[in-house]
Parts: sequence; C-alpha cells; structure tokens
Amino acid sequence: MTAWHLSVFAENRPGRLEAITGVLARAGVNIRAIKISDLGEHGVVKLLVNDPDAALQALTAAGILASKRPVLAVAVEDKPGGLHAVLTVLTRRGINVEDAYGFARDRRAILVIEVPDLAAAAEPLRSAGLQPLAEKELYRL
Repeated sequence: MTAWHLSVFAENRPGRLEAITGVLARAGVNIRAIKISDLGEHGVVKLLVNDPDAALQALTAAGILASKRPVLAVAVEDKPGGLHAVLTVLTRRGINVEDAYGFARDRRAILVIEVPDLAAAAEPLRSAGLQPLAEKELYRL
C-alpha cells in the first residue's frame, strides 16, 4: 500500500530543475508527476517516479539533497466531486492532508497525499469504497 515520492531541495534559480531532471534521465528514471513549491531562495520539488530508490540514489550521488517520503495515492473517477469525496472522508476522521498533488490518467484522477499516518487514512478510504493504489500500480501509471 505504501508508495513513495521524493522531496528534492533546490536553490530557486535557472538550471536547477534541468540539473535534477538530467540526473534522473541519465539514471533511466521516469517522472510520473511533479510539484514545485517556491519557498523564496530555495524550493521543494516533489517527484513521483517509477523507481524511487534508483532516483534517490542517483540524486544523492550527484550531490543533490533529496529524501524519500511515504505517500498515499487514491484513484477516483475523473469527474466533479472526486477529490471532494476523498477529502470528506479524511476530514470526518480528523486526518490532516499535509501536502497533495494530483493528475488524471485513463478516466481516473489520482490524488497523491502526505498525511501523518498512512494506515489511519487508508482504512476509512477503503471503507468508503475509495481504494488506495498499490505501490507497483502507481509506479506503472
């Protein structure tokens, strides 16, 4: 059930993203989704990739500060209200979404979320008929 994405810390200047994506391209790692957050002089790049371990190893070897973080990915129908259904379940259980991003693929919307406790979030989602994606299924998208 647990999937992983990378948090990459980068100086906010031209060429830093190109350096990060170049390292991953040379390592044969495919980026499935990306989120860039501007924090002033530095930023955080969240990367969902097909092989988080290989990506982390390649970035670290290149001297790029990165960490692997657990995430929960939930697929919903790609229609109005899909995201709302996931957030309603989590809110009713008092579960805070610390970070999130999403993308659509094959008539499904995929929400990737960071929450304090993945198991505590996954159980009520399953009970509500919302199935978190298995790690391998997510990386194959």
